Amino acid sequence: MHYTIPNTQQEVLFITSYPPRKCGIATYSKDLIHAIHRKFKAPFSIRVCALEEGSQTRTYPQEVKYSLQTSDPLAYIELARKINEDEAVKKVFVQHEFGLFGGDYGEYLLRLLYSLEKPVSVTFHTVLPSPDSKRQTVVQSIAKACDNIVVMTKSSSALLQEEYNLSPKKISVIPHGTHMVLWKNKQQLKRAYQLEDRLILSTFGLLSPNKSIETALEALPLLMDRFPNILYFVLGRTHPGVIQNEGEVYRKFLEDRVKELGLSDHVHFVNRYLELEELLEYLRLTDIYLFTSKDPHQAVSGTFAYAMSSACPIISTPIPHAVEMLHNNTGVIVDFRKPEQLAEAAKRLLTKRELREQMGRNAFHQTRATVWENTAISHAHLFNSYLSVRDTDKTGNTTTLNYSLPEIHLEHIYALTNNVGIIQFSHISNPDLGSGYTLDDNARALIALCMHYRQTRDPGALGLISTYLNFIDYCQQPNGRFLNYVDQNREFHVQNNYINLEDSNGRAIWALGVVLFHEELLPLSLIKKAGTIFNCSLSEIEQIESPRAIAFAIKGLYFYHRYSRNKLIQDKIEELANKLLEKYNAVSATNWQWFEEYLTYANSTLPEAMLYAYLATRKPSYKMIAHITFEFLLSHLFKDGTIKVVSNRGWHRKGSVPYQYGEQPIDVSYTIQALDLFYRVFKDKAYRDKMRVAFSWFLGNNHLGQIIYNPLTGGCYDGLEEHSVNLNQGAESTLCYLIARLIVERIQQLPVERDKQVANGEEIGKKPVRIKQLASLPQHALKQPDKIRILR
Repeated sequence: MHYTIPNTQQEVLFITSYPPRKCGIATYSKDLIHAIHRKFKAPFSIRVCALEEGSQTRTYPQEVKYSLQTSDPLAYIELARKINEDEAVKKVFVQHEFGLFGGDYGEYLLRLLYSLEKPVSVTFHTVLPSPDSKRQTVVQSIAKACDNIVVMTKSSSALLQEEYNLSPKKISVIPHGTHMVLWKNKQQLKRAYQLEDRLILSTFGLLSPNKSIETALEALPLLMDRFPNILYFVLGRTHPGVIQNEGEVYRKFLEDRVKELGLSDHVHFVNRYLELEELLEYLRLTDIYLFTSKDPHQAVSGTFAYAMSSACPIISTPIPHAVEMLHNNTGVIVDFRKPEQLAEAAKRLLTKRELREQMGRNAFHQTRATVWENTAISHAHLFNSYLSVRDTDKTGNTTTLNYSLPEIHLEHIYALTNNVGIIQFSHISNPDLGSGYTLDDNARALIALCMHYRQTRDPGALGLISTYLNFIDYCQQPNGRFLNYVDQNREFHVQNNYINLEDSNGRAIWALGVVLFHEELLPLSLIKKAGTIFNCSLSEIEQIESPRAIAFAIKGLYFYHRYSRNKLIQDKIEELANKLLEKYNAVSATNWQWFEEYLTYANSTLPEAMLYAYLATRKPSYKMIAHITFEFLLSHLFKDGTIKVVSNRGWHRKGSVPYQYGEQPIDVSYTIQALDLFYRVFKDKAYRDKMRVAFSWFLGNNHLGQIIYNPLTGGCYDGLEEHSVNLNQGAESTLCYLIARLIVERIQQLPVERDKQVANGEEIGKKPVRIKQLASLPQHALKQPDKIRILR
């Protein structure tokens, strides 16, 4: 993979082994650096000082700026001089393993660290217990020279504190990164490899005696009577260091052992360096992953982490990484060099397919927080305080983390959609047909795909638009109203009889209005159908009482009005807006400028609808109430440089402490949609800045520091909980993410408008009031909005 280094004068320099060198830390560093460059734009870039040993020379990619001959003690001093004179380098990050650096216990590294005049962090890839005095002194000296220490497991952090006497304040635990892997059906993959009748065991990594593959080989004969269809893959070439020292002696030993045990039809060596895509395919079709390392001090294993992230149930020896990770029913621990124990554990798992699948699912869930995108976020937060260029936006936030926008993908939307409509839920990324369909989701889908087609002219979107419009047509009843719930057999569900369907009806009207607004782009047949459905629903609109249903309907009527310029439609908009105005007048107070006595879901839609009503009618009272209520809402949503929407654990009631966590993508998306309209109307950069902050919630700017979308498919996770992300990727979340993503795509292409002092851009009354003064106004003044002119 190649990428362009950002044009910036602020660099973080990684000192590490690096590809094309073949070793675990080189691969780790490449994956981490590439992930950071994918996740973030300027003001920083990552450069590399590649560690060299011996006389071998390598051709490195463009990110490699320096190299260090690790066996030369004077080279460390010379490198420090170059780094000190390099004004672009603001931070140095050392990837440490004792064997990477010269001297006893790699002590040559200290020459570099104590000669540097730049801040330094170190990642300890191995932390050994029971150190002798020399090793302890070297580690303590490295730590003293560094501002931050990173380890990958809690056990390594505990060792540093308990046996090396290091302060916990310096130590951060950032788990080994893993690749984003799609949740796929194992049997489908096996069929693709013509392995559908085999039970697959596997191990991968650079082959060395420490892997103790012979332990697994000696366990296989104990399984053959009961499971004669076992096939064990040993994936990966021999470690270059092993080849240099002893050639292929260990591999030849394993091959001879396979013949001695009569396993030639059951063991397959793949003696080459596997590219990532092929490796992940092997792991995804694996029934049990075997990790047989005989090194009790191996702190971390990237191969182990990759197997877990590929949903492999694991049988492992008790290295610290495995002991820490294999809980919550994700695998089995066996003793070192005990083939009998390994065989018994394998029998249990091979006998119980449901147990294997559940372990794999648990492993998959447990490692989602460690995907490289999330690891990149953790590292960026660790070193961003050392970067000098800082950006203070109109929201009052100061940050150096400028998230890159991910590519727009429709893969998951296509997967969720069949000839009926878009399916409601997913098990992780697999559509759950049993959940059926809803009018809500198909209306959202219609809106999202119209937006997508408007911005991309993607012809594939037209087929999706037609499918979603047909579903809305199917849900409309003879009286013009719509039913919401349809089961997998295309029958209307009994839920339609006892659940309030007003919001669903309002959302359908919104979607139909959006279609009609695109009359110049969409085929005439779609416009005619949407017009027929819309006109049939008009007689029922005035019956709507739910605030959000009213808001959705106003949005649909606004877009229809743009299409038809029909005075009747304008009158209906005014009628509905007055209902919202009445709700505001009945509830609002000095410290509660809102339409209800609580904040629930889709809150931003209410002030947004009032602003749409103003645009259709030019009634200044609508605009002012829109502005007052939206500013009130934003004051509750934006805190400490991020957005925290109302929790689905419980609504935020007037005068109460709001619930925490339980945040959903739908509310972040609705906030972005409203900010988009307010920015276009008021030309106030603060709204644009808040849009950027709100969208960064999806990208990792949230209390967990984790992405809320699937960068491979465009799917979006269903919720942000206190300690985890809900990995199911249903239609609602995915469509709301797509709508938000399309908005920020368009907004970033617009020139930034000059801030306006007068927020509404025109004189609408006699009494100027700044937003911050609204709380001090008497309620009777707020309920005479035509008398107030709002200033920022």
